[in-house]
Formats: sequence, C-alpha cells, structure tokens
Amino acid sequence: MTLVVVGTVSSQDLDRDLDVFEDAGFVRLRDFATIPEADAVLGVSGGGVELLGDADRIGLKYVLVHEGRSDGHPGGTYERAHHRVELAELMELAQHLRSRPRPLVTCMAFGYKNGAPADAALLIDARFLDNPYWEPDLRDRTGRDQEVVEYVMRQPAAQKLLTDLERMVRDLLPLYHEKGRTHLVVAFGCTGGRHRSVVLASEMARRLHDVDGIDVDFVTRDI
Repeated sequence: MTLVVVGTVSSQDLDRDLDVFEDAGFVRLRDFATIPEADAVLGVSGGGVELLGDADRIGLKYVLVHEGRSDGHPGGTYERAHHRVELAELMELAQHLRSRPRPLVTCMAFGYKNGAPADAALLIDARFLDNPYWEPDLRDRTGRDQEVVEYVMRQPAAQKLLTDLERMVRDLLPLYHEKGRTHLVVAFGCTGGRHRSVVLASEMARRLHDVDGIDVDFVTRDI
C-alpha cells in the first residue's frame, strides 16, 4: 500500500485535493491511528510540521505532496515535499502513486536550499562536483540542457559516482522488495536543485531503465 500525505495552504483547498485522491482510489484518513491495508491519503493544511514530526517519530513511510503556493513554515509540507504540484497536475500524480505490482524507483533532483526529501532511501550530495552555476554561459540553463549535461558528466567523479550507485541500487532493490517497499527514492541534491542534481538524477534514471521488472521515474522537484 501507498500512504500519501497531502499539504496545502488552506483547508478549503485541502478538501478539494483529497477529493482528487479519493477519485483516484485512495482511502481518506483522519489521522495516523488506523491505516488500512490499502492506498491511503491524509491531508494537512498550514504546514503540518507537528504531524510530519509525529509520522517521522513512529517511523511511518509516506510520500509527501504539496499542492499550490508555499505554506511559509520551515519544515512544513512545502519545504519537505517529494512532489510540488498545481491542481491541474494532481490527478495524474495520484494515479502515478497508486500501489503497483512492479517496484518503482524515483530518481529525484532537489536543492538543499529548499530542504532535503524526508524519506529518500539513498540521498546523494552532489555539491562536491564543479558547479555549472559559476559558468556565465550555463548559469541560466538547467541540467536538462545538453551543455550542462556535458559540463557535469565530463567530471570523472560524476561518472564514478553513477557507476557505484547504480550497482548499489541494483543490489538493494530485491532487499527492499522483501520488506514490502515497492517505492524507492534515490535523491540527488545540489545547492539550488537546477544543475548538478538534475544531470545525475536523469542519468541514473536512464541507466536504471535497463533493469528488468521495475519502473523508473525522473523528478525535478525544484524546477
């Protein structure tokens, strides 16, 4: 089963967002007291810092989604979200997050200045690599642009990291599957989440597409 926590700024918007998840087949929860053996969603408005802290303390595994503008709370749903979306994107995401017979590996790029994702199985700090931001011709581009890809990937350390990490992920996947974990997040962080992390997450997703029996997702959280 998949447990999703949805955050937004206002309670009215939250009811609307939860309706979307219910339409996608999720069971709506009021709290963490009883979690069914089915895909479930719990909503929180205004940051939800205390609720997220409670979930972390009891070791709950969840996917955190924030819809709409920032809640303005350090450590809240916006800052910690695995997925930041607008309303028009919510149904597609809800359908994507449904439980699945095949494991899903999400290769995520994020910026440390906006906070690290809470439940990444593997979190890679890419700030040891030379930063394209300091190249005037690359500053306004992102890791989706070929010039930035080439700048990052010609660094031997980037190649070695990806080779070692790919081997580790391949080894860990069956172990996570034995424990019932069907969604594995491999998160790459850099300062702003626009250059180095995007290149590495994209390249790792490309490599993992060759692994039989899994689905692979590529997410740029902060672009």
